[in-house]
Amino acid sequence: MFRRLALVAIAVIAFAAALRAEGPSRVIISVKDQKLMLMADGARLATYPISTSKFGVGDAWGHMTTPLGFLQIAEKIGDHAPVGAVFRNRRFTGEILQPNAPGRDPVITRIIWLKGLQPENAHAFSRCIYIHGTPEEKTIGRPASYGCIRMKSRDVAELYAQLPVGAIVEIVNDKLPKVPKAPPGTIFALEQLKPKEESKAEPEKVAEEPEAPAEKLAEKSVEKPAVKPPSSRTVKKSLKEQPHFGRGA
Repeated sequence: MFRRLALVAIAVIAFAAALRAEGPSRVIISVKDQKLMLMADGARLATYPISTSKFGVGDAWGHMTTPLGFLQIAEKIGDHAPVGAVFRNRRFTGEILQPNAPGRDPVITRIIWLKGLQPENAHAFSRCIYIHGTPEEKTIGRPASYGCIRMKSRDVAELYAQLPVGAIVEIVNDKLPKVPKAPPGTIFALEQLKPKEESKAEPEKVAEEPEAPAEKLAEKSVEKPAVKPPSSRTVKKSLKEQPHFGRGA
């Protein structure tokens, strides 16, 4: 029995060590500091203020909390969308909001969809835990979300351009670790932000409505955005919607 427990402990330690190994890019999010640190090759590229859940941490269904532990970027949504672009069901509605627009709290600008890598955050993807932009920038720097990690629009667009799908995201309760800053002039970007081309994003005509609270997550289904309009030969298939958190998460 003791030997079996020892083997399990060794496996867990090895797994954590592999996740902590520095790759081309990695993110650490501190709930205590309300900050996000972007790293590349063991050096700190940037630090951004963020907002985690005002309901605390955890990954249980029916609770609008921010999960802890190691997660991974599963999907990125919003390529070339204008800063302030409003998303509903992960589709650009055509509306653009300015920071701190009164009475508005949708998901905006970019969506970085996370999936859990550990039992304690296994529901993250199905709970729609995102790193995303928010028009409520005045709340950034303190817990104010409904489970997601909120960022200022300009910050999330910059972060989005530097992270590939598959990058590791670690969310911790403690303070951010002390990491040496990258040398001046260090550039690491996957896409070039081109403000003039942002208007090319195709709006989806969808009326905005408040997102459902977490308690109703299980009642919704998955929806995958269509890439091309269906041809006359294509059999119409119903698109199911992925459950969402309340009011923009």
